Amino acid sequence: MTDSPSATRTGASTRLDRLDRLVHEVRDVVRQGLPPGRTAGLVGDRLAPHLGTGDLLTDRQCEGDDGHYRQHVLHAEEDGGFSIVSLVWLPGQHTSIHDHVSWCVTGVHEGREHERRYDLVPGEPAGRLVATRDVVNDRGEVCGFAPPGDIHRVWNGGTGKAVSLHVYGADITRLGTSIRRVYRSPEDER
Repeated sequence: MTDSPSATRTGASTRLDRLDRLVHEVRDVVRQGLPPGRTAGLVGDRLAPHLGTGDLLTDRQCEGDDGHYRQHVLHAEEDGGFSIVSLVWLPGQHTSIHDHVSWCVTGVHEGREHERRYDLVPGEPAGRLVATRDVVNDRGEVCGFAPPGDIHRVWNGGTGKAVSLHVYGADITRLGTSIRRVYRSPEDER
């Protein structure tokens, strides 16, 4: 389930102000028409100062789901240029190994987010994944990437809730997801 901005921010003028500022800052970067990697870097610079602030998200936009990590749509640009979502991770929740339809920037708002990055090594029939790096991002930390080379798995390895903001260079309300492709885990092939 996703939340519409008007439904989740009604009566929360400071949150509206903070989120609106972030939307305008991201819009200004996206409209420059720069290459995806450069866009992701600049969006990350704009996102970082908002992370961890008490006036960015409502309590509802930080609600998790016992069954799976939960996504709350905060903004989708009318022209499809970008989307902003909060992802809420309860302990142990994770994604599949996947890549994305567009550039992406993530920033940890609360808790910490674990990530394992992969390279796809060419081979028959479809290549194989090789884990290249494990990263732990704490509150306030930002990372960004652009396809190709954006294969990863994300999870909450802590004991408390984690909340991260994700800015995608696409309208995920139209696409239904930011994920382009899901990969089999190298551990499954052993």
